[in-house]
Amino acid sequence: MAAQTVASTTESESGSASTVDLGPAAALSCRECGHRVPLGPVFACEECFGPLEIAYDYSSYDTEELRKRIESGPANIWRYAPLLPVPADVATKPNINPGWTQLVKADNLAAALGVDTGKLFIKDDSGNPTHSFKDRVVAQALEAARAFGFTTLSCSSTGNLAGAVGAAAARAGFRSCVFIPHDLEQGKVVMAAVYGGALVGIEGNYDDVNRFCSELIGDPAGEGWGFVNVNLRPYYAEGSKTLAYEICEQLGWQLPDQLVVPIASGSQLTKIDKGLQELIKLGLVEDKPYKIFGAQAEGCSPVSVAFKAGHDVVRPQKPNTIAKSLAIGNPADGPYVIDIARRTGGAVEDVTDEQVVEAIKLLARTEGIFAETAGGVTVGVAKKLIEDGVLDPTLTTVVLNTGDGLKTLDAVAGTGLTATIRPNLDSFHEAGLA
Repeated sequence: MAAQTVASTTESESGSASTVDLGPAAALSCRECGHRVPLGPVFACEECFGPLEIAYDYSSYDTEELRKRIESGPANIWRYAPLLPVPADVATKPNINPGWTQLVKADNLAAALGVDTGKLFIKDDSGNPTHSFKDRVVAQALEAARAFGFTTLSCSSTGNLAGAVGAAAARAGFRSCVFIPHDLEQGKVVMAAVYGGALVGIEGNYDDVNRFCSELIGDPAGEGWGFVNVNLRPYYAEGSKTLAYEICEQLGWQLPDQLVVPIASGSQLTKIDKGLQELIKLGLVEDKPYKIFGAQAEGCSPVSVAFKAGHDVVRPQKPNTIAKSLAIGNPADGPYVIDIARRTGGAVEDVTDEQVVEAIKLLARTEGIFAETAGGVTVGVAKKLIEDGVLDPTLTTVVLNTGDGLKTLDAVAGTGLTATIRPNLDSFHEAGLA
């Protein structure tokens, strides 16, 4: 079964019309008012300035044929190409091909948290090419950049995205120029720089970086640039759906009962919900209730604060947390996260930096998974929700770890040698190691 192709006409930079093949993607649709526009590198509705997202035509799909095609596909996100805005031959193009990461049955962690055996899972996205989930969204954005004829790949980033863009651009032969806050963790700076693209530090926090990138898009200097999380954002965001697809397929085509998802901009959580809803509508999973819980660090918790106060509007904060990958003080999708948490019966919670560090160590010591600070946030929030009786320890629960702890070593810098001994048995025994 071939994916249905919907042709879209856009204007190239030279002014001539070109046909864009993005598989089952039919149009861009405003999340607020429903206004539709042709596929193109735009991200805001011209009618109400609401966010644009991909609208699909899945009407020709047969459920069992689709399931077989997915299961016989490559062990990366392109197994879900029939459900993504990509051409049918996407797997043959030079890309970093992320995805199909481990869903770890975390019985040791479950025992430590008081969760029933066999009910707790860690979706470990540290196994992606640049060791974070950002490879998923960048791989998707790269295909849109290729379709629209861009030559430079760019982004505003809290760190992980910068590395993912650098790697994907190098692999595909694009120029890259990425922008980050000037005070990021050194491990993330090195990882973003090693791919050879331009890496630019901006004096300020992520929100300052993002505002600068929005200005650059409107300047002649930004011509031919695909900003993955700005003018390519509708396509980029769809990469997060693949987390939902993989979790359900790895659970035997079943929905989890509960998910704990980190919140930075909030896009990942909203797209995971979108992916689950798509699987239900396509008949690939049985419809049943599920709850989504959002996780933030206390030092940057605008969505958590709004949710707990019963507000619909998210008031921006100035970030002050070790969880820098989540340090977005004005999250674009914050209100949508609140809507999803309420609709599914979930919640949005936060933890202190101290709890983040404790959770990183707990996950490492129980499951052998070294998470970055964002993973410490999700595990820490899961622990807090269980202790508060909010998260049900008898239900199937998936907690996301979105990155590798080697990127945020400063968070656990006090962890080190158990002992230093002389090279003899007497010294070994004297140290109490026997």
